[in-house]
Amino acid sequence: MIPSLITKTTLTLSLALGFVSTTIKAQTPLLKSPPAGGNKKAFIGERIGITDVVINYDRPGVKGREDHIYGTPVVHTGYVDKSIEYGTATKAPWRAGANENTTIEFSTDVIIEGKALAAGKYGFFVAYDPKECVVIFSKDHNSWGNYFYDEKNDALRVTVKTIASDKSVEWLKYEFTNQTENSATIALQWEKVMIPFKVEVDLVKTTLDEYREKLKGELGFRWESWNEAAGFCLKHNTNFEEGSKWAEFALASHKDFETLNNKAQYLIKEGKPKQADSLMKEASTIATMMELHFYGRRLVDEKQNTKALDVFKLNAKKYPKNFTTYVGLARGYSATGDFKAALVNAKAALPLSPNEPNKAAIEAMIKKLENNKDIN
Repeated sequence: MIPSLITKTTLTLSLALGFVSTTIKAQTPLLKSPPAGGNKKAFIGERIGITDVVINYDRPGVKGREDHIYGTPVVHTGYVDKSIEYGTATKAPWRAGANENTTIEFSTDVIIEGKALAAGKYGFFVAYDPKECVVIFSKDHNSWGNYFYDEKNDALRVTVKTIASDKSVEWLKYEFTNQTENSATIALQWEKVMIPFKVEVDLVKTTLDEYREKLKGELGFRWESWNEAAGFCLKHNTNFEEGSKWAEFALASHKDFETLNNKAQYLIKEGKPKQADSLMKEASTIATMMELHFYGRRLVDEKQNTKALDVFKLNAKKYPKNFTTYVGLARGYSATGDFKAALVNAKAALPLSPNEPNKAAIEAMIKKLENNKDIN
């Protein structure tokens, strides 16, 4: 559908009391109105890592044209001359939707099918082919449809496989699939064709850049922000020198289990285990029941079983006759090979189970311990 280029104007001239009055009335489009051609306006977005991805598009319908969509004027193959209809594009790809430009926006730099693309908003086009499609990201995202497309504005082109489907999709749509911590596949789906492309982000780099920027502002006045940044570095095994400084700043502002624990982990990486132990002993005295429990679980995972049992015993002393602390003792004794003591504590935890899933988990532990098998 091509937008109207003509504005109707009514000019009224009247004479009153010797004055000339001129009134011009312009026909103004509504701010929101149904899109032309019976298509549907839509947008979809998701966050990949910390990168926001948003697609705005118009959704054409198949409307009984099965097997007469692709390779026809509806979705033409390759490139066509649109200037004979309207605009200036002599070699235009499909606009990957209907009406206005389909647009896609990335809040950070991304990688599309292995190729870098800078953060920003792009016009999105597809040069269709039954076997392989060329997916195009254009710096011109304001023009109408593909009528003004110019390859000089291309920021990136990638080639992807065209996928045929037995199931027909009535209204064109975009979906995020195959999500991971740092990637997702975006799939254009319409009729019996899917055109997917993979989007990846450098999660560590983008997140660290975000922390550095945000910590200079209002969030930098909160110890939680520094502690979160320090914890991210530990979790992703990166940026230890800067992360240690962030942990130190958080601890200087606020002392609790979290800040002491983070700083202790950095001390271990710096080859200072005695200082780390000292901080963790202090942290254990002020820890909540769940903080101590998961600290003990972490020590078990690290094969520091004797130290883990000590933590579970401390937790049971601080919070006696509790489901969680009985479970902790069962895990601690099991880790050190004392299955008899582990079984006693698992049986003590059973009647205190807060729900059926927990009860089933404890019953499974008991069966293992009765057969002298570790439950960790």
